[in-house]
Amino acid sequence: MYYSIRHLTKFLYSDPVSESMMETRMHPRSDQTQRCLTFHLSVSPRCRVFSYRDHLANHVHHFDIPGQHPQLVIVAESVVEVMPPAHIPSFLAPDAWAELDAMVEQGDYWEMLLPSEFAQPTDALESLATELDVRRHDDPLMVLHQLNQQIYEHFDYKPKSTKVDSSIDLALSTKAGVCQDFAHIMTALVRSKLRIPCRYVSGYLFHGAHDHDRSLHSATHAWVEAFLPQLGWVGFDPTNWLLARDRHIRTAIGRDYADVPPTRGMFRGQAGSELTVAVRVTPSEATTGLDQELPVPEDWSILVEKATQLPEQPQTTRQQQMAQQQQIRRRVDLRSLEI
Repeated sequence: MYYSIRHLTKFLYSDPVSESMMETRMHPRSDQTQRCLTFHLSVSPRCRVFSYRDHLANHVHHFDIPGQHPQLVIVAESVVEVMPPAHIPSFLAPDAWAELDAMVEQGDYWEMLLPSEFAQPTDALESLATELDVRRHDDPLMVLHQLNQQIYEHFDYKPKSTKVDSSIDLALSTKAGVCQDFAHIMTALVRSKLRIPCRYVSGYLFHGAHDHDRSLHSATHAWVEAFLPQLGWVGFDPTNWLLARDRHIRTAIGRDYADVPPTRGMFRGQAGSELTVAVRVTPSEATTGLDQELPVPEDWSILVEKATQLPEQPQTTRQQQMAQQQQIRRRVDLRSLEI
C-alpha cells in the first residue's frame, strides 16, 4: 500500500521572536515493513535544513532561523510504501516465555526494559496492574493481545484531556487520555510486569471510511512495539485495539515520547506561542514518479497558504497617522530650535 502524507505545524508567537532553533522527526522510517520513497521538508521563514540519524536510526532534521519573525511554519510531505504485514497468530508455543528470556539475556534490549521519563512505574500503575491482573501466564503474545484490549476498554479517548508532558498518573486517575498516554501506560506495564522489551512508536494512522478508530485523523499517532520470539518486534495499538498493520506508518521509535517528538525546539524572545497541527494521510494506488510532484488537494493548498500568511498587523487609522505626523514635526521643530 502506498500513502501520501502531509504534516503541517505552525507556531504563532504573541510577539516577534529574534531566533528559532528546531529539530523535527517527521521523516518516515525505511525498514523491513515500509519504505519512504520521497520526503520534503519546507520551512517558513526560509532557512537551511540539516539532517542526521540518531542512535535508533530515526531521521532528525534541524535548523536555526536568526532574525525577527512572528511565526514558524513547517510542512513535511512524504510518500511511503507499507508492505503487506506478516501474519500474527493469537498465541505462541508453551515454552515462549523461556525462549523470550534467553533471547533477552543474549541481546541488547536493556534500553527498552528499564523505566523511562514518561513510562515509569507509579502507585497508580501498580493499582491498574492489580486490577487488570497483568502478569506472566499462558504465553507472551496471548498476554499482550489481552492487555491491548484491556487498555482500550478501560480508558476513554478524550482529546486535550492531557498534555504532551503529562505523566501517566493523570490518565490513570481520570481513566481518559489520548494515544500517547495509552502507549506510555502499556509500555510501562509490559516492561515492569511482563519483563518484555517494549518501545514507543510515533507515526501516522490512515483512517479509512469503514475503520472505526477512536484516534483523530488530523493528528499524529502513537502505539507500542513489543519484542517476541519467532516474530521480532510486533506493534500493538491500545488506542484503537489494533495490531499495527498496513495502516500504521512509522516515523520514529524510542523509549517514550521524550525521545521522538515530531518537533522540539526553543526561541529567543519574550512571547507566548500557539501551536496548530494538521495531518493528512491519503492512499495512492501506485507510485508517483520521483521526478513528478504529487497532486495536492485543493483544501490542503488553502490550508498551507493560510498558515504561511503573516499575522495581520494592526491597521493605523487616519487620525493616528495624523497624530504621528504631528509628533514627528514637533520633534523636528524642537531640534531646529536647539540648533
